[in-house]
Amino acid sequence: MKKPNKDPVREDRIHNEAIADANGPEEQVMGWCDYLDDKIRFPFQAKCIAPKVVSPLRKGETVEVQRMAPEDACSADMLVLIRWHGRTMAVPLSQLGAIDPDESTAEAIADWHYWVAQGYCF
Repeated sequence: MKKPNKDPVREDRIHNEAIADANGPEEQVMGWCDYLDDKIRFPFQAKCIAPKVVSPLRKGETVEVQRMAPEDACSADMLVLIRWHGRTMAVPLSQLGAIDPDESTAEAIADWHYWVAQGYCF
């Protein structure tokens, strides 16, 4: 994935809403979990936009995203719970694109995709 140009508005929102007052990686994880959980309207339909070795999803596959995964599962990436082949499992939010999301959901997911594309990490 090509690193996008810096977006000052998005950077400001991330620093003031998602990771405000975070001291260290654990607090950044908590901040992102809370930010995404507050802004994303669950459930929503999503399409896999990129395969990941930690996920069984193939590019183009459509799933229903039910909610954020438990915070303790999100130490390296923001994970969401999906229904897939009759099971509930966690997959990286970074591999999903929402299908027809509301404005808040679209913005929050785009913020996370931006964070990942910039190479930021916890």
